[in-house]
Amino acid sequence: SYCCLSIISNQSALSPLTSDINKVFLSTQLLLTEYFFEMYLLNDNVFHFYCLCISLSRHKSQSLYPTLQFFCCRTLHSDAKLKDPFMLAQKDLKSLYDDIKKELFVSKVELKSLCDYYFDGKGKAIRPMIVVLMARALNIHSNKAGDLLPGQRAIAMISEMIHTASLVHDDVIDGSDQRRGKRTINEVWGEKKAILAGDFILSAASMALARIGNNTVIKVLSQVIEDLVRGEFMQLGSKENENERFKHYLEKTFKKTASLIANSCKAVSILVNSDPDVHEIAYQYGKNVGIAFQLVDDVLDFTSRPSQLGKPSAADLKLGLATGPVLFACQQFPELHAMIMRRFSYNGDVDRAWQYVLQSDGVQQTNYLAQHYCQEAIRQISMLRPSPERDALIRLTEMVLTRDK
Repeated sequence: SYCCLSIISNQSALSPLTSDINKVFLSTQLLLTEYFFEMYLLNDNVFHFYCLCISLSRHKSQSLYPTLQFFCCRTLHSDAKLKDPFMLAQKDLKSLYDDIKKELFVSKVELKSLCDYYFDGKGKAIRPMIVVLMARALNIHSNKAGDLLPGQRAIAMISEMIHTASLVHDDVIDGSDQRRGKRTINEVWGEKKAILAGDFILSAASMALARIGNNTVIKVLSQVIEDLVRGEFMQLGSKENENERFKHYLEKTFKKTASLIANSCKAVSILVNSDPDVHEIAYQYGKNVGIAFQLVDDVLDFTSRPSQLGKPSAADLKLGLATGPVLFACQQFPELHAMIMRRFSYNGDVDRAWQYVLQSDGVQQTNYLAQHYCQEAIRQISMLRPSPERDALIRLTEMVLTRDK
């Protein structure tokens, strides 16, 4: 019936019915999308059928899509006013960067300058914010006081250290010269010193992790570092088959971005609650928010100005990377397939791919997919006992979807 609706809505002779048909069509699309998304959480391959179905809706549904925006936030939670995550976490994050600098204290001036370079308080601190809010929400859910445990506070700090170390190494691998609106460490001090600085930050994070003294937490957060490395190797490769390519992209996205958030959330849950179901709620929230965050990041590479991003636009294309918007656009412009396989290495490939993405609805479909990951994050976190911190984590999903940098 879904495919039949697509065919009917293409018939100009039935124009008086177009509005009603499109409404029914989009309702069907929404229900099927939710179904396929739920199934995708269990089986990656189902998602590829969703991609085929969703491509049928492109011709007339463009103007109606805004009515679906933030559907996930409105339907799964009805609080009139959700808490602002940044305001709620501000007290816990106030000394975050000072604490990190204490962990990185060294007598050698140059090494200290390298390590402190990105811990200047100008980062978004999204990861530690999620961790402290999750920790407080879990503490309340577990009939404990809302205050952070020392180990939970340490995990928030460690998450930012691991993230920053990965940025330092990524900039070397990618040859980037700009990060957060200023020159990268490798651009200022050279690649060798940048690699050593990233290693030193990771070693300091590992020592802080060991001091927590919980073997399960150590194992969970050690998985993050393994995932980061595996994700980077996955990014170096590509898949010939289109279906495998999207699966590869999402798995790489989890390992490089979402694993840190998911496992950090799980780690703070382990310190306060022994119930594996609670651990899974924390993990799934972090996983889904993390993937949504990266999907939006991939969209911003096409829609934001370099001054907003703090780095050049079209950066992923220039690195030979096919992200969500490109993979969706490939369904409308098969010419992209060859470009993806040669990693946009021919003269003019980057510009042509950029134009194909803008002419397609790849950006819109990637945003739509991010909304559904946020929907699943909300479903998971809503299983916890109500608290200001839980509600702030729900509000955060909307902020992830609407950010412009």
